[in-house]
Amino acid sequence: MKYKRILLKLSGESLQGGNKNTNIDPAMLEQYAAEIQTVKEQGVELAIVIGGGNIFRGGQADVLGIDRVQGDYMGMLATVVNGMALQSALERHGMYTRLMSGIKMEQVCEPFIRRRAIRHLEKGRIVIFGAGIGNPYFTTDSTASLRAIEVQADVVLKGTRVDGVYSKDPEKFSDAVRYDRLSFQEAYEKNLNIMDMTAFTLCMENKLPIVVFDMNKQGNLLRIAKGEETGTLIS
Repeated sequence: MKYKRILLKLSGESLQGGNKNTNIDPAMLEQYAAEIQTVKEQGVELAIVIGGGNIFRGGQADVLGIDRVQGDYMGMLATVVNGMALQSALERHGMYTRLMSGIKMEQVCEPFIRRRAIRHLEKGRIVIFGAGIGNPYFTTDSTASLRAIEVQADVVLKGTRVDGVYSKDPEKFSDAVRYDRLSFQEAYEKNLNIMDMTAFTLCMENKLPIVVFDMNKQGNLLRIAKGEETGTLIS
C-alpha cells in the first residue's frame, strides 16, 4: 500500500446520495462503510472528517437571521450527527471506531486529544473527527488539513462526486479540462477551487499531498490507497 495513514474528507451532502428529501440516506452510509472496509482490511490506518452541510451549513446563518458565530457552532454540531451515523455504519461492518470532537460532549464522543487520536490509529481503530476544530470561521476542509497534519497522515483524500480537479465546473461546462497532477503552486495560480485557502495553505506549507477523487465510484478509495492514479494529485 502506498499510504499507511490516510485522512479521508467527505462532504455532508454526499450522505444524501441522490435523495434530497432526506438528510442521511442509509444506502450511502452502507456504500461508504463497504468502501472504507476494503481499505481497512489492507491494514491502512484511517481517519475521517465529514461535513455537516446536509443538516446545517454555517453560511445559512445570515439568511435565517442567526449570528455567524452561532451558525458556525450549529454547523459543527451537524458534523457530529453525521459522524455518529457513519460510526454506526462502520461498526455494523465490524470495524472499531472512535468519534472525537473539537467541542466537549463526553456523553457522545471523546474530546480531541492528539496523542490519543494517534494511539487509536496505531491500534487499528478508525477515528472520526467531529465538530470541526472547535472554533467558528473554520471550514471542515480546514479541519481535515489540520487534523491530518496533527496525526501525521500521509495524504488527504477529498471524496467528491466528480473524478478529479477540472479547469472549470464539469457539470456545467463540456469543455472543462481534467488534471491528473498539479503542484500546489499551479493549483494556486489557476485559482482552482480545491479547498478553502486556509486548508490549502496548511497542506502546501506542510508538504501534505491532496488527492481529489470520485468517492461514489466503487473501488476508488482502495485504488488510491494502493497508489494507482485515480483522481487528481496535488503535491
